[in-house]
Amino acid sequence: MSAVTAKPDLSSLHASLEEQVAEAAERLNVPGVAVGIWSSGDEDYVFHGVTSIENPLEVDASTLFQVGSTSKTYTATVLMILVEKGLVDLGAPVRTYVPELRLKDESVARAVTVLNLLNHTAGWTGDVLESTGEGDDALERFVEKLANVNQDQPLGTVASYNNAAFALAGRLIEKVTGKPFEVAVQELLLDPVGLKDSYYFVNDFMTRRFVVGHNEKDGKFQVARPWALPRSGHPAGGIVSTAADQIRYARFHLGDGSGKAGAVVLSQASLQRMKEPTFPADGVLANHVGISWLISDIDGVRVVEHGGTTNGQLSAFAMVPERDFAITVLTNAEYGRVLQHELVAWALNAYLGVREPEPVPLDLDQEQLAGYTGRFAAYAGVYDVSVDGDHLVIRGTYTDEGRRQAAAILGDPPPEPKPLRVRVLPKDFLLIIDGDAKGLKFAAVRDAEGRIEALNLGGRLVHRA
Repeated sequence: MSAVTAKPDLSSLHASLEEQVAEAAERLNVPGVAVGIWSSGDEDYVFHGVTSIENPLEVDASTLFQVGSTSKTYTATVLMILVEKGLVDLGAPVRTYVPELRLKDESVARAVTVLNLLNHTAGWTGDVLESTGEGDDALERFVEKLANVNQDQPLGTVASYNNAAFALAGRLIEKVTGKPFEVAVQELLLDPVGLKDSYYFVNDFMTRRFVVGHNEKDGKFQVARPWALPRSGHPAGGIVSTAADQIRYARFHLGDGSGKAGAVVLSQASLQRMKEPTFPADGVLANHVGISWLISDIDGVRVVEHGGTTNGQLSAFAMVPERDFAITVLTNAEYGRVLQHELVAWALNAYLGVREPEPVPLDLDQEQLAGYTGRFAAYAGVYDVSVDGDHLVIRGTYTDEGRRQAAAILGDPPPEPKPLRVRVLPKDFLLIIDGDAKGLKFAAVRDAEGRIEALNLGGRLVHRA
């Protein structure tokens, strides 16, 4: 367990932070990185590289990145503001506010609560990401499509990552406020907190300096296209922001709830409630889910976080409330996933003395590894697990529906999923050992008889076919 340390001196660690960022960016081929640190009243920033390999501009303090799924916490924060105004009840059925909601399972449509949307326990297929146009009716039209989405787990029984549930939460905000989702977030959260460099729409920042994503396609490192998520993805992943605005957002969540004018935007009690566990997770993304926040206990210290992934842009956002500490890492390439994972781990240790134990794979023979093999299927993809020497290989392929949706997000045709080499850790965790997801953990899930019945891939349950 980490010892309580004195407040870190950010200035004395600035050069080390710069070195860590530069070394990792060069080693992992990440063109641009922005890092922000907050510690008990002090801030520090490091900017490295360029916005684009096609049109390179220096990444600086004003550079905008997509933050991806950290946007979910903005959606949840707005809902908590509406709770405090007496307009929303977290325990109420969603149909209280969106009476037209239709799902495949009518019993779920009647019973699903607002909280189920915010802690990933709704149970239906979560990776429904298709475009429904760019008009003000995008979320309304998206929610109509939920009537055809499978119910993968019983309501309220498992935390399984759910982008589609947050789109429904965004529609709920529209219904309660009578305004487009983005307008409601601007008026209730962004403006009052002073998040002046956070946006949803390309037209709002296209005259500013912003990065483009990068990925590998057909063996070539290139700019990722399309750039923007469809508008239906805004509640789940649409925020574009600077490192400084991310730190300002962290300060708000670590603070007393007051905004730029000193008035309370959200009470400290509600902010704390968001960071408290509401449902157990299995340790792949976190140990617990709060109200949108992912919560883990590392080296005896609670870390509250939420990263994000879009097309070639990957970010991290982590807070340690008991130390009044936060870090954000914004990147613009696939291997940014490895960079931000390494950098957050380094920062927690360097600034706070918090160290996560190094995972040690089990030494399993091929017969033992064979118990993990088989075919696992979900709405968007099929995953075949096989043995290769001392490790497993997970090979994913799109379903027809998955390929169509991926094309809307990643370009047409979408890049084929890369095989993942994994080693087995204790308690059936699966560690990715190389590639742009190196260091991430998956998990195998056993049934009552001890057989592997599902995989937890990035927080999503995928059942044996």
